[in-house]
Amino acid sequence: MDLILWRHAEAEDGGFDVPDAERRLTARGEKQARDMAKWLKPRLPKKLKILVSPAARTQQTAHALALPFEIEPRIACGADIAALIDAARLSGQSAAKAAEASGAVMLVGHQPTLGQLAALLLSGTAADWSIKKGAIWWLARRNRENHDLAVLRAVMNPEMLR
Repeated sequence: MDLILWRHAEAEDGGFDVPDAERRLTARGEKQARDMAKWLKPRLPKKLKILVSPAARTQQTAHALALPFEIEPRIACGADIAALIDAARLSGQSAAKAAEASGAVMLVGHQPTLGQLAALLLSGTAADWSIKKGAIWWLARRNRENHDLAVLRAVMNPEMLR
């Protein structure tokens, strides 16, 4: 199973008058999302499940792909790693069945949880790894000698696409 972690692109600052969930992408963020979508789209597997946080900025980021996605409350801003893992397993299915059913799962979400999940999967320990705004971390699950391993397939951020 491949797992693609996509952090939302640059968003407007929040404040007392704008609830966090309603923050929208800036013009720069919209460009970041379009650029990343252009790079991602030809590389994505045919069987892909896209799960997006309910926040406006994550939905705008995902819209750049022009592919169907589902709003997933378990990966909302402030979610914990366990909730992201549960969401990626597609409502309690085993990881193997999720991979069979979808081929890959993309989570479009937030820091710090996306970075913490990447750290956990790649190093075995949750840590505060930083994923840049608009960037993707693409991980694959491999089984070697009866051990599941996470393999980093790609890290791409919008600045690398210019």
